[in-house]
Amino acid sequence: MCAQLPGLWPEESVNEDCLYLNVTTPKRKHRSLPVMVWFHGGGFLNGAATHYDPVKLVTQGDVIVVTVAYRLGPLGYLATPRLTAEAGNQSGNYGFQDQLAGLRWVKRNAAAFGGNPGNVTVFGESAGAGSVCGMIVSPLAKGLFHKAVGQSFSCDAKTYTREKAYAQGAQFSSRVGCADLSCLRAKPVKDMLTAWEDGYPVVGGRELPLQPPDALEQGKYNHVPVMWGNNLDEMRLYVGTTYDGDGKPVTVPDYEELTREEFGPAADKVLAKYPVGNYASPSIAYATWLGDAPGQLSTCSHMNTYRLFKGEVPVYAYQFTDRTAPSVGDWPGFEEGAAHAFELNYLWGWLFGEPLNPAQEALSRTMVRYWTTFAHTGNPNGRGVPQWKRYKSDADVQELGLSRVAPKNPAVESNCAFWAGLQR
Repeated sequence: MCAQLPGLWPEESVNEDCLYLNVTTPKRKHRSLPVMVWFHGGGFLNGAATHYDPVKLVTQGDVIVVTVAYRLGPLGYLATPRLTAEAGNQSGNYGFQDQLAGLRWVKRNAAAFGGNPGNVTVFGESAGAGSVCGMIVSPLAKGLFHKAVGQSFSCDAKTYTREKAYAQGAQFSSRVGCADLSCLRAKPVKDMLTAWEDGYPVVGGRELPLQPPDALEQGKYNHVPVMWGNNLDEMRLYVGTTYDGDGKPVTVPDYEELTREEFGPAADKVLAKYPVGNYASPSIAYATWLGDAPGQLSTCSHMNTYRLFKGEVPVYAYQFTDRTAPSVGDWPGFEEGAAHAFELNYLWGWLFGEPLNPAQEALSRTMVRYWTTFAHTGNPNGRGVPQWKRYKSDADVQELGLSRVAPKNPAVESNCAFWAGLQR
């Protein structure tokens, strides 16, 4: 695994010899199978390609799965003017360059392991889905993939500008005690990881000339079929780990203070729309508007993502809603619901929490069929699964739930009209 400090995963690494990928094929030899290339999540800070066991996808869906490692933290996303001058290109996209290198490798070698280099699907979750957004709008990714799947990251969200990335890079350099590149390169990796706060891909270079939503709005993107979605309770993972999991659940006064800090003069409208008494706890109330209001993971920003494609390519939108899904934590009094990343156990081998029960296994089989059929054909519909409508309106989002797999309208449930009209 690439260099990182412990996060949701407990492992730590200072390894720079990490740029590997893993290829898994069906036991029976086939020729020219679809290739699904996976980019893991972890906030561009954590995670590893080796965490993901593709047995369900490969055996049930008759596809080849490639999981790709990429540099994280400062080794993947540090941007400074001197690094930019040295490279002759915008710095800060080293992790993204690793991902593109993985795709080029797949194109060169797919036929050797039974894959079709002309039928490659990129897919990812969280930061991995953010990376897929980048691939959709990157001129350097043109021709390297033919379909795209994103799980829980909105292409409506903007990434770092050059100015923001340089400011973050300057703060990092100050914390680590370096004024030049030679000093940075001599620092132990652990020191760099400890000094790093966060980072994202940077616009303004060859990899990402435009912000993803701007590129989509202008039609300057790789026109491929898209399958995209999020989870019903995305932000409960953040609230659970940050507050309840730390023994400090959000209180009623906290809820009002957090809301006023975020929305200022508009806070009264938010508090009226999301009254704390309507929810099981102030923590759940907070997580609810966090998951609805515009943001990387939010439902309303995902709805905007689907609209940004403007019908120019096939779009299939979903929302995962199983509130009994296995959880990454155990926080008494806090129901995690269908939180961020909780759909992963339904597509991959066991990652966290309790094993899936029979009803969840049935949903898992449906989801695997959708994902792999899309990889085969660019359309998730096939035999043995409920019809999934192509996105043409907000009512065409496929609910992936324990007792219901059918269209729904998350824009209504998440008050997207309210958020679109809110003036902060």
